[in-house]
Amino acid sequence: AERAGLVAALLRCGAKLRKSGGEEVVDSKLGLAALFTPNDERFGLRFFDMTAAYHKPYRDATLAEGRRLKLDIYDGVYCILNGPSYETSAEILAMRTLGADLAGMSTVPEVIAARHMNIKVLGISCVTNMAAGILDQPITQEEVLETGERVKSQFAALLRAVTPRIAADVA
Repeated sequence: AERAGLVAALLRCGAKLRKSGGEEVVDSKLGLAALFTPNDERFGLRFFDMTAAYHKPYRDATLAEGRRLKLDIYDGVYCILNGPSYETSAEILAMRTLGADLAGMSTVPEVIAARHMNIKVLGISCVTNMAAGILDQPITQEEVLETGERVKSQFAALLRAVTPRIAADVA
């Protein structure tokens, strides 16, 4: 049986032509992240299904709440990169070709670990900047932090709106 839910809220760059400051509900992931430690059978099988890593009812509820709150919200595919550097324009081109909507350096390992333990997951990203090569300007940490600060109240409102729906599911 699936266990309680995990909400993975994150800041990400937009790999497609969407403005920064919007919210993105993650529906799948691209990347070579994996569990590299010996398996502990108490937590789950060594090989487990990642077909629906992000729980569809949580995604649907989040999209509905975002629309109710009149947020700029989409669903999309997240691509993990190693970091700690921002991506190159060639990497973004490759990710877009593969169907990615977002790129970032974290979260996927936590989602994989949660799914290994059969925990339902919701991933929500705040798109903090346009990806490399989309705009004719460099990516800066200041831009990422400024956008996060600018939209934090709407991001928090979305989390407040969807949390009771997830809590009702896991109670």
